[in-house]
Amino acid sequence: MNFLRGVMGGPSAGPQPSGADTIQKLCDRVASSTLLDDRRDAVRALKSLSKKYRLEVGIQAMEHLIHVLQTDRSDSEIIGYALDTLYNVISNDLEEEEQEENSAKQVDDLGSQFTEIFIKQQENVTLLLTLVEEFDFHVRWPGVKLLTSLLKQQGPQVQQIILVSPMGVSRLMDLLADSREVIRNDGVLLLQQLTKSNAAIQKIVAFENAFERLLDIITEEGNSDGGIVVEDCLLLLQNLLKNNNSNQNFFKEGSYIQRMKPWFEVGDDNCGWSAQKVTNLHLMLQLVRVLVSPTNPPGATSSCQKAMFHCGLLQQLCTILMATGVPADILTETINTVSEVIRGCQTNQDYFASVNAPSNPPRPAIVVLLMSMVNERQPFVLRCAVLYCFQCFLYKNQKGQGEIVSTLLPSTIDGNSVSAGQLLCGGLFSTDSLSNWCAAVALAHALQENGTLKEQLLRVQLATSIGNPPVSLLQQCTNILSQGSKVQTRVGLLMLLCTWLSNCSIAVTHFLHNPANVPFLTGQIAENLGEEEQLVQGLCALLLGISIYYNDNSLENYRKEKLKQLIEKRIGRENFIEKLGFISKHELYSRAAQKPQPSFSSPDHMMFDHEFTKLVKELEGVISKAIYKSSEEDKKEEEVKKTLEQHDNIVTHYKKVIREQDQELEELKQRISTLTSQNEQLQATVTQQVSQIQQHKDQYNLLKVQLGKDTQHHNSHGDTLQMNGIQTEEVSKLKEELEEWKNKHELLQGQLKEKDSVIEKLNSSQLEMGATEQSLQTSRFGGLEHSNELQKELEMLRSQLQLQAAEISKLQMENQKLQVMNTAADPMLGDSGAPAAMSSELEARLEQEIKELKSQVKALSEENESLKQQLDSSTSTVAILQDKNSRLEREVAESKKEQDDLLVLLADQDQKISAQKMKLKDFGVAVEDEDDTESGDQGDEDEDGDEEEQDENAAVCYQEN
Repeated sequence: MNFLRGVMGGPSAGPQPSGADTIQKLCDRVASSTLLDDRRDAVRALKSLSKKYRLEVGIQAMEHLIHVLQTDRSDSEIIGYALDTLYNVISNDLEEEEQEENSAKQVDDLGSQFTEIFIKQQENVTLLLTLVEEFDFHVRWPGVKLLTSLLKQQGPQVQQIILVSPMGVSRLMDLLADSREVIRNDGVLLLQQLTKSNAAIQKIVAFENAFERLLDIITEEGNSDGGIVVEDCLLLLQNLLKNNNSNQNFFKEGSYIQRMKPWFEVGDDNCGWSAQKVTNLHLMLQLVRVLVSPTNPPGATSSCQKAMFHCGLLQQLCTILMATGVPADILTETINTVSEVIRGCQTNQDYFASVNAPSNPPRPAIVVLLMSMVNERQPFVLRCAVLYCFQCFLYKNQKGQGEIVSTLLPSTIDGNSVSAGQLLCGGLFSTDSLSNWCAAVALAHALQENGTLKEQLLRVQLATSIGNPPVSLLQQCTNILSQGSKVQTRVGLLMLLCTWLSNCSIAVTHFLHNPANVPFLTGQIAENLGEEEQLVQGLCALLLGISIYYNDNSLENYRKEKLKQLIEKRIGRENFIEKLGFISKHELYSRAAQKPQPSFSSPDHMMFDHEFTKLVKELEGVISKAIYKSSEEDKKEEEVKKTLEQHDNIVTHYKKVIREQDQELEELKQRISTLTSQNEQLQATVTQQVSQIQQHKDQYNLLKVQLGKDTQHHNSHGDTLQMNGIQTEEVSKLKEELEEWKNKHELLQGQLKEKDSVIEKLNSSQLEMGATEQSLQTSRFGGLEHSNELQKELEMLRSQLQLQAAEISKLQMENQKLQVMNTAADPMLGDSGAPAAMSSELEARLEQEIKELKSQVKALSEENESLKQQLDSSTSTVAILQDKNSRLEREVAESKKEQDDLLVLLADQDQKISAQKMKLKDFGVAVEDEDDTESGDQGDEDEDGDEEEQDENAAVCYQEN
């Protein structure tokens, strides 16, 4: 109450005595009257005074009004008056006259202070939530307005009270379903205030089906053609989605992105857009950007980008981009939106590259946008948006980078049309410094993290003037840099050169090959210039540092060590490091490092690019270390780099191999799938043919039955002739089958002859080896027996074949008899006086003969099958014999080798024995000679054999073992 007294004592808030007395009396009536009508009238009077005497009513009547809300809930009229009065006291939405009397600061203080008094008791907010549930218009509407005002004044505190209140947020979500548009629209405003900067409430509101309801309201109101209600709904959607990954994922998974496409359907006539439509479309584009913002997690952004492409939203945005008559601010925001929808998404980038402007002849959208970027008559904001679009198109898009650089190369330049490369070169060397800066940054993005393109760009040659030889693009950039152009132009060129030379030793060599470049850089760094030139000095130091760090020492005069000595002599290491630090300490550097989109208040502040700030952050430390490194440390570092490069090459090689193997696997899988499908089709065809054959068989049997019935009943001669024709066809079929069996028989005989020749060759080879393999007769005896058995089996097969030949000849004879009978039967059938009995007898004989032929054919087929099996067994037997034969040959060779070794061993033993005997004789020992021993032992021939025979027997036993 001390605070309230201080407010009442203020000089500008002093009420008239009559007004203060009246308010006091009315408050007494509200507090003391027993009749409801009296209290209602008193509250109505307080409401009418609350706008003019806001402070007095708030101080004296707030407690009584809260009491009325608690006790008189049965009367909706007095509750409505009380809520309106509290709204007038708490709200800062005063009339213009009131605003003139009171300063804005005092008004804000009053509203927030009265709100603080009201929410000090949390039961008051809970009571208000309960009143908002009432369906009565006179209660619900003022309750919604009062709660909205409380959230405006003390948002976080009121949000916390509602969050802990049971079903607090859910009660407020019911406002969106109210059929009364006034309450529904104010409910949207209430939820706007409720969801500000509170992720927990945002999630609850989203999961209470807020997206569905809000999108329905936008559709009902006419999308972008709707009124301020659409604007309020879009603002609420932004609150729910911005910086809230959970709600963004829920929005995407709920397929709500697809419902955004109709928002951007604009007609051919885009003239005369209303201010509300421009505002609505602007908010809709911002909502799309919220979903694909670079600050979101990469996975969430990528999934939203893909969804926007598949539902056609990106195509719709590109239509607006190329449409005519679109307001400038909408066109600018559309370019920014398309930029973030395609940023880092290869599919979307490829689609954007294929978009053409509706011109004659059609030009790519990228070319049309670049023409706007390098045109100094275009608005500054639009040129920044085009630059951002170009940067996003090239972000992680090596294919797009290659296409842009290829338009600069000599072999691909088309003189009949303007290309992106020509526009960039034109902007790079124009007289407009902003065009210079934008073109330099755009070209730097075409080289970002792409060493191949950095090398290719060295081939670009420019014709400077008529009669002079062309110069390289690199040389032209350094020439303009040394001419002392504007600071913005020099900063852009230095950023391009730093990006170009970084991580590209060949480009560094080309740069150092020009003898004027290094003296220019050292001269710029060494001078003491003003603050405006400090930024250029820092970039020159960075460029010189890159020339040292990425130097491959291929130029003798500009080796790393010599460049370091040059810095030490002319600049000083400490001074060089200080100048290098000018970049990161600059205010504009800090602004550019915050977000990828280039946003500058004026063209003069356009100095740094976001991606370049990353490069500076990466290189500043390593360059500072490289300046202080010795030559030995440089050598070690180069060795480490080479090792890492080799490792990277190995990894790249294996990745390539794995990629190729994956492709081969995919191809094999596809072949398997195609073969599987073909197999299924063939199986289906076979099944179909089998069913058709079965149907033909059934039809054939049915015809036979019908013909039999006709002959039994002595039908006409035409039927008999038809039956005879069918039998004749069957006889011809049997002939064909006999021919087939003959062919098969001849084929089998040929195969048997081949097998016989193989067996004869084996036998002859075995006979030739018999003379040299006497010691192995026992082991080979089983094999010879097996071959004899095989010969017996072959003799049996020959006899069976002869029997089959006899049977075939017999069948041929019977076939001839049948033909004779058929020819004899024809005139009999032609005679009209022949009896029907002969016809039936002939039919029976023919059927019997056909049955016999069929049985014989069947028997022949079975015999042929058995012959095939016997041939297979004989083939396997021949293979076994060949295997045994080769094994025997190996064993014979081994035995011969072992005998030779044993003979050599025996000869060595004899030599050793004779040597020992000679030694014994030398020592005087009597030693019997071998001849004497043999002569003395001639009588014992039964006991002792010849030594040579023993040796041979021993060798044979050794071989057998």
